[in-house]
Amino acid sequence: MDSAGATRQVEYEQMLLGRYLHLHKSKGRSRGSTLDRSAYILLSRIRMQGPMSIGQLCEAFGLDASTLNRQTAAAVRSGLVERIPDPEGGAARKFRITAEGEQRLDQEREGIVESLGAIMADWTEDDITSFAEHLKRFNTDIERIDGRPWPRP
Repeated sequence: MDSAGATRQVEYEQMLLGRYLHLHKSKGRSRGSTLDRSAYILLSRIRMQGPMSIGQLCEAFGLDASTLNRQTAAAVRSGLVERIPDPEGGAARKFRITAEGEQRLDQEREGIVESLGAIMADWTEDDITSFAEHLKRFNTDIERIDGRPWPRP
């Protein structure tokens, strides 16, 4: 297969992955799931980076302030994040993950890890490691082009 054909195969598989993730969320984990996708991503980012303002979140996600105001307001109402004064003394208030947010993020992440484990149950450890490395490379190249790197552990 030539490079163009392989890239088309990546496109097709990426489309299917998006579809399966949607189906998995709506028909798989929904009973035990405690977070919607936007809250899961928001909490993950705040956990990795620390308290963030709306402006910082806008820059990090490439979303407008009205979208992030809605998402953070829902997260505050759900007890997942709290607004705090900027720990560094800035004027903007920041959002910090709460103990409840930490617990629910951990619970959600473990459910996803468990589901992925079931999907890859017949894979070798080397296959899983290689797949993880390729996904990381794919994502970091997207981030490089987009100009918005995601913090990693």
